[in-house]
Amino acid sequence: MGDSDIKLEAAGLAQLARSAGLTQEDIANAVDASQSQVSRILSGKMVRRSKLFDEICIYVNSAVKGVSPETVRGNEELMDAIASVWDGTAHQANALAHVIRSLGGLSRLGLHGATSAKGRKSEHADS
Repeated sequence: MGDSDIKLEAAGLAQLARSAGLTQEDIANAVDASQSQVSRILSGKMVRRSKLFDEICIYVNSAVKGVSPETVRGNEELMDAIASVWDGTAHQANALAHVIRSLGGLSRLGLHGATSAKGRKSEHADS
């Protein structure tokens, strides 16, 4: 990921945190960091992506969506799958996010329900 990509991602993260009403101190306490470290990351002044940057991303995104960070971190299978295919670029991160959201759209269209209905039909046929 290039410097400009990290700076853009940090700026977006900072905006998301502000829109959720999160202060740098709130974030620092949640991820066990100092407020100055959080400030440096949210202002895009870090040299490279770090574990702390990822922790802040998880915390802010989970806070915005009302999901606990432990739930987000706890889904290791999903995180491992993403890590195994993601090349670290913002472009591919956006592409993977689009694919995941598209899959969510498929279940909202009732494809999951169609499978369940089919399963119920076969149960009735066996009776």
